[in-house]
Amino acid sequence: MADGAAVLITGAGGFTGRHASRRFAARGYKVFALVRSKAGLPAIEGGEYVFCDLTDQAGIRRLIDRIRPQFVLHLGGKNSVPDSWSNPLLYIESNVMTTLYLLDALQRCGLRDTRILVAGSRLKFGLKRPLLPTHPYGLSKSLQEAAALSWGKLFDLGVMIAEPGNLVGSGPSTGICSLLARHIVRLERGESPSPFRLSSADARRDFLDVRDAVDAYEMLLRQGEVGEVYPVCSGQERSLAELVRDFSHLTATKDLNIQIGASSGAEVLPQTDPPLPQALWSMGWQAGMAWEQTLQDVLDYFRKEGAASS
Repeated sequence: MADGAAVLITGAGGFTGRHASRRFAARGYKVFALVRSKAGLPAIEGGEYVFCDLTDQAGIRRLIDRIRPQFVLHLGGKNSVPDSWSNPLLYIESNVMTTLYLLDALQRCGLRDTRILVAGSRLKFGLKRPLLPTHPYGLSKSLQEAAALSWGKLFDLGVMIAEPGNLVGSGPSTGICSLLARHIVRLERGESPSPFRLSSADARRDFLDVRDAVDAYEMLLRQGEVGEVYPVCSGQERSLAELVRDFSHLTATKDLNIQIGASSGAEVLPQTDPPLPQALWSMGWQAGMAWEQTLQDVLDYFRKEGAASS
């Protein structure tokens, strides 16, 4: 157990942040869940919400000085590829500058022993010439990782990077599993949504239950090596055709109205071999959630929340 160690979780109102806040609190951490507004968020037993916009440099410094966390899990930021084309500068500010404001606050408050895990992205690109960015979101995550690691080195901070794969689970996610589950639930309710389009049935993804990812984040905060970048994934790929098949086993709906064609807005990842979480495996971490249970949880979330009508 964590014996009341203080952990600051940014982006606590988001998909992964909600799971992380509950899971860390259940394990005995004193959770400070950072959000801009508590509206619509559930209570956290064993933790509390703290309120600040990460673009507020003075505000985040006051908050850090008050709670003086032993651990920081930085999940805050923006993560929509399509939206990044409309608001590219907002993505740079939200993903790059807020990370530096957070690290600067820790440094100025003298918290050099604080362990900091920044959630990066596999959608980054290499910052070597020729530069080949694919979208502003990927640029923002590439710069975020480089800036966070550099800041940690310059100012002797305990910065590490986690690069999660496709995280799946119950909650307000916009990943392909949630999009497909929402589509299926609409069909179950007798609605007539447009066909769900897959870019390619053969495209493969490494899916990981968000609860397993949070377990990995805790392990990295405890045991990870400062300055390192860690893949957080299952180590197993599934095709989108397999995803559809596995969902079909969990619903009585016979025709899922799936078409192969243009992307339906889900994560569009380059087809590269995914990294393996070798470092996490060596620490004793394993993805423990059953795939079928993960998909069942996603379906049940949309069935209960009524989100399928959105």
